[in-house]
Amino acid sequence: MAGPVRTCVKTSAGWTQPPLLPSHVRDRKTCMTTTEQTTESVRGALPFATAAFAFLVTMMGTTMPTPIYAFYMQAYGLSQLWVTVIYAIYAGGVVAALLITGTWSDQIGRKPPLFAGLAFALASSLLFAVSQGLGAILLARLLSGLSAGIFASTATAMIMDLVPLGREKLGVLTATAANMGGLGLGPMLAGVVANGAAAPMVTPYLIHAALLCIAGLLLVTVPESVARVARPDLSPQRPALPREVVPAFIPAALLALAAFMVAGFYSAVVPGFLSKVMGLHSPALIGVLTGFFFICSTLGQALATHLPARGQLGQSCAMLIVGVGTVAVAFQGEWLALLTVGTLTTGMGHGFVFRSGLGALGQAAPAHRRGGVIALYFVVCYLAISVPVIGVGLLSAALPLKPVSVGFAALSVAFSFAALLWLRRGAVARP
Repeated sequence: MAGPVRTCVKTSAGWTQPPLLPSHVRDRKTCMTTTEQTTESVRGALPFATAAFAFLVTMMGTTMPTPIYAFYMQAYGLSQLWVTVIYAIYAGGVVAALLITGTWSDQIGRKPPLFAGLAFALASSLLFAVSQGLGAILLARLLSGLSAGIFASTATAMIMDLVPLGREKLGVLTATAANMGGLGLGPMLAGVVANGAAAPMVTPYLIHAALLCIAGLLLVTVPESVARVARPDLSPQRPALPREVVPAFIPAALLALAAFMVAGFYSAVVPGFLSKVMGLHSPALIGVLTGFFFICSTLGQALATHLPARGQLGQSCAMLIVGVGTVAVAFQGEWLALLTVGTLTTGMGHGFVFRSGLGALGQAAPAHRRGGVIALYFVVCYLAISVPVIGVGLLSAALPLKPVSVGFAALSVAFSFAALLWLRRGAVARP
């Protein structure tokens, strides 16, 4: 059980504690409200939709460079290794933001970190638009990672705060759909625009910058859903889980490792495979196929809401095994149609994993620790995205990309299978 939560009231001086509360509550250093007390007056369709839109637009920017990497490689002579380094810089920014700011929104409110995230995203897109070399691209990707790290935990928590009463399941689905949907729409938009634009390395980012400005103006109208604590501690926090969340966190994190390995592969490696190995150079095709993975993930999340919660993680893992195995065969034979089928299955499995894991943690976490718990989950996800992809980049510098890609897919299958065995063994071991 979580400890007593301190209730706040709003006065002319801000959010303060009523003086007549019991001393064991009055002496606590924090000043938080329960979810019901804080958000009942701000829940509504419009604030809920606005927060989701801001989340979607921000995440679009994190994958927009995917179909444009081919232009960077040609213009600046970059190798596949450098592409993976660029991606790793982004993932490093995400993890850093999650570890540093993961608990901030629980203390200072959701909106200040979100505005900071929008500012980082805007700076990233503008820097991409004016970049003239590798240095600017690396800095832009770092800023993009910082924006994604801030939004991943804070926007997810805010959407769960603002979901209309009685529609709590919609909150989890909307948060995950905005996240993955944004990741999918980003490369699709960038690829289609770059395919016909006179300045393919500029125009997509200017469009994204305009969308960010709209999201920022709309976010101003959204009421705050969390009260500010009296003395916030904004120092970097050591990752920690409330004891009651651990049983839900372990299986969710294990499956996230398998699922997000594949997500990183699609973002950083598949575009190079399509262009270098299969000879498909259209940025629109690359962007649509890469984005298709994340759109299928969003579809999987929607379908997961209609399935029984029991056994959902195991079903998700089985879908990953089938999907990634299909992708491995498609890579070996260089079959685009089979790769599309594998992408559909793998993406839906990824969506099942993400939705079920995040939903379990959102329910298990105490309201005043929700932002920090979600941040830690995303740390696991983004480490899974980045570390294996860096290994692929290093191997591709010494070996042909095709066997490296096939080997990575086979490794993902093995990891997913091991996760499935672990889940089944845990289910058998439980009384």
